[in-house]
Amino acid sequence: MTSLAAIGTGVLTSIPSPPPEFSKFSIGPLTIHAYALCILLGIVVAMWLTNKRWLAKGGPADVVWDICIWAIPFGIVGGRLYHVLITDPEYYFGLNGQSAHLSEIPQIWAGGLGIMGAISLGSLGAWIACRRAGVRLPAFLDAVAPGVLLAQAFGRWGNWFNQELFGKPTTLPWGLEIDSTSYNFPPGLPPGTLFQPTFLYESLWNVAGVVLLLAIDRKFKLRRGAMFWSYLIWYGIGRTMMETMRIDAADTIVILGIGLRVHMWLAIGMVILGTVGLVYSLTKLRPQPDPGVYLEGREPRPETDTEDEAPADSNGELTADTESKDGSNRVKPIVDPEKGTDSAGKTEKNNN
Repeated sequence: MTSLAAIGTGVLTSIPSPPPEFSKFSIGPLTIHAYALCILLGIVVAMWLTNKRWLAKGGPADVVWDICIWAIPFGIVGGRLYHVLITDPEYYFGLNGQSAHLSEIPQIWAGGLGIMGAISLGSLGAWIACRRAGVRLPAFLDAVAPGVLLAQAFGRWGNWFNQELFGKPTTLPWGLEIDSTSYNFPPGLPPGTLFQPTFLYESLWNVAGVVLLLAIDRKFKLRRGAMFWSYLIWYGIGRTMMETMRIDAADTIVILGIGLRVHMWLAIGMVILGTVGLVYSLTKLRPQPDPGVYLEGREPRPETDTEDEAPADSNGELTADTESKDGSNRVKPIVDPEKGTDSAGKTEKNNN
């Protein structure tokens, strides 16, 4: 099959998937998976962007790292639990007559992280870390939201390496090639069938969201969680559109006579939740003074001068008592320029 561009014509005919051997490689005894590299790269760029935004908000340095060491593990666990319990419980637990694959539950490098679970449990980890650091969770969520969206854009390329989570068959010139021997190739379709590259659509959607959210924030200064709610709305809309094309296994849930994939229902829920939160933030919280990034009572103390200075009395004259750096009170002789004596009553010698 001619892929990506016809030789000598420059005409786009399809998007190739990388060969299976490209999905992982070994360095000595260590096996590195491309899926994991995409996630790690996303985490790195997200932390970079978050730290830049956090410092611009006046947040304390190094706090981003302290929060991330809580939020990232929580997010990974949450994302995996979502995939195992919501996306494909039949496969992992052997339901409906299938064989159980319990040993594969911790194998996140093979693919399978649900962003909705990652956001939920990752936010819990961030809340714990913010309480420990004495900063406000809404302020941190506003700083991290564009970075999370950017990390998702990188992470979707892991699906490309794993040849997974693609869409319906298509004849579009940018259709995605999937190896017919792949575990994910739909049965009953002929080899060479092209599929909607939903990984690419979502990646581009997320990048566009980063640009849009940063532009809106620059103009309107989104605070008190408004940036985070905007992120939920943008991603929820994009994910809803992607779910109309995807054909990977997912349970269908019927609500009010409408049957939709479980991921679509949750994406719609994100849009609704984000809309309610954004309206509340803009109408109820925005008119109030900005509380800043610190929790009440956890603000840093202003720096004070530690040099010994002689205190003044009520008339503005220097007094004899002062406190030394070791905490003890000592008498410093203070010269009276008119009497030529110090405060201890001794006459100052005349050196003239």
